[in-house]
Amino acid sequence: MKPVVRVSILRCSPERFAELRQMSVEAERVLRPGIEAMPGLLAFYFGADEATSSLANVSLWTSLEAAKQLDTFQPMLDLGKPFIAKGATFERPIMNYGTLWQLNGSAASGEAAPA
Repeated sequence: MKPVVRVSILRCSPERFAELRQMSVEAERVLRPGIEAMPGLLAFYFGADEATSSLANVSLWTSLEAAKQLDTFQPMLDLGKPFIAKGATFERPIMNYGTLWQLNGSAASGEAAPA
């Protein structure tokens, strides 16, 4: 079975970016336990790009059904409300990509990249 890549993107004004970035950092303590406990989770990343005033979470799942657990994960839905109140917009629909191909870099195996 090929993994599913879930991508959720939030956009905001440049003036609000630092505040929303900090809110995202603080959200980890609320979100992490529930997400880590979800069946089918392979990896989860939350990132910020100041150049585009956007925040994104990208996760890797064993199936589409597993990825869609986040669509109804109440702590995540609840935490979205303060972001929206501060002017953030969430791209919809959330994207769930079927994997066409993948590779693992040398850093994934702990090997050093060739000089």
